[in-house]
Amino acid sequence: MQKNINTKSKKLEMLLWSIALPGFGHLIIGKYVKGISLIFLEVLINVLGNFNYIILLSFNGKIQEAIAHTDYQWLMFYPCLYFFAIWDAYKEVGGGEKPFAYLPLAFAAYFVTVGLIFSSRLSVFGYLIGPVWLPMLFLPIGLCIGAVIRWILLKVSLEP
Repeated sequence: MQKNINTKSKKLEMLLWSIALPGFGHLIIGKYVKGISLIFLEVLINVLGNFNYIILLSFNGKIQEAIAHTDYQWLMFYPCLYFFAIWDAYKEVGGGEKPFAYLPLAFAAYFVTVGLIFSSRLSVFGYLIGPVWLPMLFLPIGLCIGAVIRWILLKVSLEP
């Protein structure tokens, strides 16, 4: 019982630290090269894409200004790096062992990227919500589609 709780706790710890900043989870378990590489890439993409600044602008309702300051060429790398780092840290501590378990996070990365691509012109109920909020709205769609595809693949692979 205690081992099961410790394993679940470690998996959750890895997920939460990797959500906080890609690479942190890897540092905790001693994967220093991978962790530092992910942190370096996160900071590089963040700075060159102006991500922190557009987050600040978006949280203050300055969506047009956030769009103007977004470097889409750089920021489009962020979702894939972010979700890969979360997935990889989770795998490092024994998570994701079930077949096709990676699909929800992979599709989340795809859909967040698509949300970012359309964030400068796609409105939600008549409101342009920009490069921070629109990708966030696409996240649950990607997770759900990934989960449905995983479910279908499991059904198909289990049939004789």
